Parts: sequence; C-alpha cells; structure tokens
Amino acid sequence: MTDFFSHSVSERLQQAVELIGQAGKMALRAFQQISPEQIQYKGPQDFLTQTDTEIEIYLKQQLRQHFPMDEVLGEETGGELSDSMWVLDPIDGTANFARGIPHFCLALAYLLQGKTQFGIILDPCHQDLYIAQLGRGATLNGRPVRVSATETFSVASLELGWSARIANARYLSLLDGLMRAGGNVRRGACGALGLAWVATGRTDAYLELHMNPWDCLAGMLLVSEAGGAINDYLAAGGLERGGKVVVSNRALAGQIGHIADVPLKISHD
Repeated sequence: MTDFFSHSVSERLQQAVELIGQAGKMALRAFQQISPEQIQYKGPQDFLTQTDTEIEIYLKQQLRQHFPMDEVLGEETGGELSDSMWVLDPIDGTANFARGIPHFCLALAYLLQGKTQFGIILDPCHQDLYIAQLGRGATLNGRPVRVSATETFSVASLELGWSARIANARYLSLLDGLMRAGGNVRRGACGALGLAWVATGRTDAYLELHMNPWDCLAGMLLVSEAGGAINDYLAAGGLERGGKVVVSNRALAGQIGHIADVPLKISHD
C-alpha cells in the first residue's frame, strides 16, 4: 500500500534538487527575455509575472507525479496542508525579476509531520544552490556554510524586509531600533536570499515582520543548520497564516531578539 512514507526524505531531496535545477533554467531564460507587458500586479507593490505561474505549475506537476500522496502548497496556486507536504515559491523577489535586477531565487521546502526536513534555494543568475537538511547541516554549492562570527552592532550588516501586510509605523520602529543599536541596515527585496545570506555569513541577521511560509521555510532551516538562531515560526502558526521571521548569527541573537521582541533559539551546533 502506498503511503506518505513510501519515499524517504533523501529520495525526495534528490528529486527536488533535480527539479529545481530545471525550474531554475526556465526562470533564467525568462529573466533574460522579460518585457514590461509581461508584468502584472496582485496588489500594491506585489508583482506577478507569467514565469511565476509557469514555474509553480511545472514544479507542482512534477512533484505530484513523483510523490502522489504529498500535498504541494505554492504561492500562486495555493494548496492544502498535510503531514507530508511541499511548500514552494517559484520566484521570490519578483519585483527584482520584473525590473531586470539579478537578485531573485526559487525556494522549496519539504515538511513531514509539521517539521521542515529540508530546504532548497536556487539563485539561477549566480548559479548558487543552497541546501539544508534537518540535522545534517547546510551547504552552498556542496560546501558547508556557517553563520558569521560578528559580535558587535558597530560592524554588523543587517537586512530588514518590508511587507505591505504590516503598518509602516511598526516597520519604521524596528528600523529605528536596529539603527540606534549601530547596525548597517539594507533591503534586497528577496527574503529567501536574505535568509540564505545569513546562513553563509554574508549578512549577520535578517528580520521581517510578516513572511509567508513559501518565502521563509527553506531559508530558516538553512540558518538553523548553519549554526544560527531563529524564532519558532511554525509554533506560532506560520504555516497556516504567515508571521514574523527573525534570524541571526549566534553572537548577536540576544540583542536582535530583544529589538524585535521575539525569542530566538539555536538548535544546531
């Protein structure tokens, strides 16, 4: 009898890496040919392109073909929650993608019984493949990665994501707190890559007051498996309704958590 466990996590990971590689080629071709008439809007500052939908449909079809008992939740076409499920963002950083800025990615995570088992982020423009597997560490293009060792805000590089779902006053208050602490704050408009950059030590922390699960689950596992600190997004109902995301290297975790008013935990040595 076929059930959720007829395919192992490692089998799913192997297949997912192959599929996201193919989807990344689709995204890169489309990016090189993007034109203004292909850009649509789901709402204020919420971009949508034909490529978002095409890649999501492709990945959903492929995942269902290989793992028919799994559910697939995507940003553009939705889906159902399940004990064995995939969560995907076909293009994170669509505003960058649509404007010809090579800072976007594809993100895919697999959850089993409510826990993220692995996450994959592909930056097709730079051929950077980030992979994290629960309890097995994080890699960039096959090489282990680790969060930064930055200890003070005076030399810290931070990223603060923005969401139209949150009042500007709360965003500006958080920005003010980070700047008063002495941090250099930037925004790259691609949350999944922002998280991946914390895992690799390029950035010391990433904060956003509201992220959907397809934007953050893969990246949060990357940070955790790279030795960083993260908030308990899933326990706070993030899979169902999204929520606050705060990740940091170890040394700054206490201060970052205090400024963001959320406890951070380190779960991997």
